[in-house]
Amino acid sequence: MYQHKLDEDIRCPLEYGLEIFGGKWKSRIICVLAEKGTLRYSILRKEMSNITDAVLAATLKNLILDEIIQRKSFDEIPPKVEYCLTKKGMSVIPVLQSICRWSGAYHREDNENTMTQCKKCDYKEGYGDNL
Repeated sequence: MYQHKLDEDIRCPLEYGLEIFGGKWKSRIICVLAEKGTLRYSILRKEMSNITDAVLAATLKNLILDEIIQRKSFDEIPPKVEYCLTKKGMSVIPVLQSICRWSGAYHREDNENTMTQCKKCDYKEGYGDNL
């Protein structure tokens, strides 16, 4: 059986951050909500494109558990649910923007597959001048 080389209580804070906003979809959801504000599930799903309902639901659940986004249910028929960033979620935006600026200096741009939110981001400014 596999045994961890380090005790689980000895962790780098960077691991926590990457767990919170790492992966394929978490940072994208955070960026969409940062730009668009409060969104209903169906609108968020359209903004994300190429994400399955199962993956979106699971990712939203994880972000809610990590207190990055808030889910608000309304007592009406048909049911209405909205998602928005929490204060903690808003605090990660400058971090993600910094990562985008750094990445913009080193990645190849593929405008065809770039999310609309990324096209509006200022990720190209800053680091490119220092190369």
